[in-house]
Amino acid sequence: MIKALENAAILVNLAGKSVDCRYNDQNKKEILDSRINTTIALGDAILKCKNPPKLWINSSTATIYRHAEDRPMTESAGEIGSGFSVNIATSWEKAFFGFELKNTRQVALRMAIVLGKDGGVLKPLKRLVQFGLGGRQGTGRQMFSWIHVEDIFEIILFLKKHTILEGVFNVSAPNPVNNYTLMKSLRNNMKVRFGAPAPVWLLRIGAVIIRTETELILKSRWVVPERLLACGYIFKFEQLDHALNDILDGH
Repeated sequence: MIKALENAAILVNLAGKSVDCRYNDQNKKEILDSRINTTIALGDAILKCKNPPKLWINSSTATIYRHAEDRPMTESAGEIGSGFSVNIATSWEKAFFGFELKNTRQVALRMAIVLGKDGGVLKPLKRLVQFGLGGRQGTGRQMFSWIHVEDIFEIILFLKKHTILEGVFNVSAPNPVNNYTLMKSLRNNMKVRFGAPAPVWLLRIGAVIIRTETELILKSRWVVPERLLACGYIFKFEQLDHALNDILDGH
């Protein structure tokens, strides 16, 4: 690993077990270990480099903030939440920023839900729409912060170019929507007129059946990219409909 990092311009670490699973003891341990152990191993390797990477970008998550239906969470005024997922996020960032690296800038990406053509959250949501179940989930008021995968790539290049930038960045599109709007936009893009709503009790049953957690769709993630906008980053995909048009072209 040291050999691979020696003289590298940039290190990007996005490793971690998917949280799309049941939160039993084994999966909780794997989710935590896959993030912390990888981060510590990379930091230890950087410390041993004679010419370490100039920039180390480490993944984090927008789930670090509390359930928010009242106001958006920013880097400067966001409130850290509580619970398993938040503890994972805070432990991950603590491990990352626990290294004192004189010659390597460190940036943690608090990423919103990533939208892309290959898998991800849109795959199950598309199936719901196709089977007529693409209505609001729960109250529909919970906020959905998202980011197009192409913007993640461009943001990494932006951070590499602007060598004074470091610390924590919210990586989310500037225009989050609520769940009701998300599902409506998805139906419109897929040309499906009707979508039955899913109450919380039904979602809980469904989550057990498909071995996932309702938090993934019921937690209100209202996150905006305050720092990126202030630093001049221009998003390729600012609006959800634009992103869905690009991703769902031909479904």
